[in-house]
Amino acid sequence: MNNIVNEKRTQRVRKKLKKVNTERFRLSVFKSSRNISAQIIDDINNKTLVSASSNKKNDIKKKKKADLSVIVADILTKKALEKKITKVYFDRGGYKYHGRIKIFADALRKGGLIF
Repeated sequence: MNNIVNEKRTQRVRKKLKKVNTERFRLSVFKSSRNISAQIIDDINNKTLVSASSNKKNDIKKKKKADLSVIVADILTKKALEKKITKVYFDRGGYKYHGRIKIFADALRKGGLIF
């Protein structure tokens, strides 16, 4: 039951964002109990342009979850700016805008992405 509610919320948020923003790419965030990952998606061509994750064991050593959010945001920002992507819209999915998601979004803004 809870999974169905989360899926509905995710689709509702995504539908509203796609209706409002047509000229920007979508920055989608996924959060698990230990890791966080994000990707910038071109919805017109259905392709992932840039992605970053805290799952890679070689790059990131064990840290606090909030610190992982900042590190992943920095990695994603650097990759996006290399591809000259500055304007995106933030698809938080079914997650509330607080905690690790908010820390992640603030780190992206400090890095230079506009949303």
